[in-house]
Amino acid sequence: MNRKPIANRENTVPRKKDDALLKAAFEELFPYLLRFCFPDADKIFDFHKGFVFLDKELTELFPELKKQGGSRFVDMLVKTFLKNGKEEWILVHLEIQGGSTKGFPKRMFQYWYRIYDRYGVDITALAIFTGSRRQQHPHTFHKTFMGTEITYRYNAYHIFDHFEAELLAMDNPFALIVLAAQKALLQGKVPEEALAEHRLTVARALIQSKKFSHNKIKRLLLFLKNFIYVGNEEINRKFDNQIEQLTGGAITMGIIETIKKIEREEVFEKGIEKGMEKGMEKGIEKGKREVIENLIIKLGLSDKQVADIAEMPVSFVKKIRAALKKKK
Repeated sequence: MNRKPIANRENTVPRKKDDALLKAAFEELFPYLLRFCFPDADKIFDFHKGFVFLDKELTELFPELKKQGGSRFVDMLVKTFLKNGKEEWILVHLEIQGGSTKGFPKRMFQYWYRIYDRYGVDITALAIFTGSRRQQHPHTFHKTFMGTEITYRYNAYHIFDHFEAELLAMDNPFALIVLAAQKALLQGKVPEEALAEHRLTVARALIQSKKFSHNKIKRLLLFLKNFIYVGNEEINRKFDNQIEQLTGGAITMGIIETIKKIEREEVFEKGIEKGMEKGMEKGIEKGKREVIENLIIKLGLSDKQVADIAEMPVSFVKKIRAALKKKK
């Protein structure tokens, strides 16, 4: 993947919920991610057979990351099916942190050999870096000692490997997720009015791509509104009106305000943290339950996507979904 000269900018480290949102978008558009990163994807992968996301297997291979408070939930291990009838596992490691990548190549090598040792399958590794322009994005691990040498190379892509105009010109919706990741780094560095204009640019391109049903476009727009976050309610109402105009009234966005209040308010987050410190599991569940119900009812997300965003077990999400069905 070609890399272009890029200017410096201060690092921005996204919040964990933003990391989960980005992962959900990557999963939602995974076929387009493959086409974006691998030009011959349609000749190689059997897209009709779908994909299997192996989060549980990845957790079992790297339990120490979870114990150390690492960012395991932004890693993806995916089983794909090839047109030649074989299976191939693809490791997609999303390096969300915008700071130093020291030790990252070694970590990628550890991912490879643990997966290969356990399952004995072919692995394509892809590191997608979503930090600032000056973030390093290494793609090689090398080790040598007394005549013993190993070099491990993996695919690496940085969101600033393409300019905005290039991304907008691509006939691939995943390019707009990349552009959204670029724009999200502007938060706190430009006025909210300017940030909202950047968000609208991505939203307009998504709607005009005509690649998806209204339901999927709505989910992607809600991701966009949360990911490129603007706190000003008046600006958000304007964005909602603009989306309604662009879609001829087919998509309205106002419902996201309810979720925003639950997800974004610091009072809520501090309450959850305080509850955790005191072991108040019932209090935590009550707060999380409201979030999860909104994500299920108003966004129509899958159990796994809801679990990632709410940072709760899939089993808990399924329990709430079952309870909601009984209420109908």
